[in-house]
Amino acid sequence: MTKARLLRLSVVLVSIFMILLIIVYWDNVGTAHFYLHTSFSRPRSPGAITAGEDWETLPDVDEFLAKLLSSSLKQNSSIPRKTEQLLVQGSNKPVVSNLEENVRGYDWSTHKDRNSLDQEKLQVERQRTLREFCANSSFTFPTKERSFDDIPNYELNHLIVDDRHGVIYCYVPKVACTNWKRVMIVLSESLLDQGVPYRNPLDIPREHVHNTSTHLTFNKFWRRYGKFSRHLMKIKLKKYTKFLFVRDPFVRLISAFRSKFELENEDFYRRFAIPMLKLYSNHTNLPTSVSEAFGAGLKVSFSDFIQYLLDPRTEKMAPFNEHWRQVYRLCHPCQIDYDFIGKLETLDEDAAYLLQLLKVDRLLRFPPSYRNRTASSWEDNWFAKIPLAWRQQLYKLYEADFVLFGYPKPENLLKD
Repeated sequence: MTKARLLRLSVVLVSIFMILLIIVYWDNVGTAHFYLHTSFSRPRSPGAITAGEDWETLPDVDEFLAKLLSSSLKQNSSIPRKTEQLLVQGSNKPVVSNLEENVRGYDWSTHKDRNSLDQEKLQVERQRTLREFCANSSFTFPTKERSFDDIPNYELNHLIVDDRHGVIYCYVPKVACTNWKRVMIVLSESLLDQGVPYRNPLDIPREHVHNTSTHLTFNKFWRRYGKFSRHLMKIKLKKYTKFLFVRDPFVRLISAFRSKFELENEDFYRRFAIPMLKLYSNHTNLPTSVSEAFGAGLKVSFSDFIQYLLDPRTEKMAPFNEHWRQVYRLCHPCQIDYDFIGKLETLDEDAAYLLQLLKVDRLLRFPPSYRNRTASSWEDNWFAKIPLAWRQQLYKLYEADFVLFGYPKPENLLKD
């Protein structure tokens, strides 16, 4: 009887061990390698957790998995020298072949004449503001009080993981996310060009950049790791450097409107413009294609767009599209302790500083910013014809993004 029990126990233990080995080596045959960096250099800031710290706070299963993975993969904790040399060889000014990006144009200036910001103090202040308001019980907004475990998998689809360098990036559309995704592709080597990993971010075509299959994101963990997926997410959130970039919420809305409704976009015309034109401009029998609509002078107005955002029926039909969804809903800043908060308003300085902190500044540089970036000074003109009551409602809708990321309340738009 005792031998039978021991035999069953042995089978169970061997099965568990095999499952863990599969988890450890799964990514070795995939596009993203699961390299857990126990010696990874992290940005230093109050409350930031560096590799190896605070292990006593992890549940037993998490701790066991973390130690097993770390010990098994120590030999892979650095980038191969050959890869590093390949990346360095990239040209300083990549050839831009994409028509849209040629039209937009880039600012290739190095901005050496700008006054350098005290980046370390800036990061301390940004993180302090975020943590204070997340901890402030008098400041509330939807989903603030839920835990990380309460976030559905499908809401974690904006968290891109680079296991080679121990980095997690939460992308926010209309905040330089195309180029940050390119950087993540280069670092993770998740996309090949004729069998060789891309070396220059701007060489990567836009259609590949925004292809969801290109990136390893948290919402894909369930398919890879099953019931261990949340445990592994928590381990990586403890050990990896996590960053995001944000911008003034109202300016981001203006940028989203310009990009999706002032340019011919077939998908956004059919999914959003047609309903808006019918609901808020009383149009019927609309053309089926965006080119026909534009040719007939039928375009969504900024007023239509604002009405759409404020209409309670919008969210009942489906969550906001990611291009105008609030940052707190995309990146969960009160559930995830971000190590670096960048802003589009200081993109060049923030990007350079972040790449230094990640120790990858010798491998690549952040692609240049657009010359025609939407300016904050445009807010007054864009909102001039929007009724005051709508502006006030819109602020309430995006108030959490203003407050959490330290953007001043636009008083000039919210008063008579």
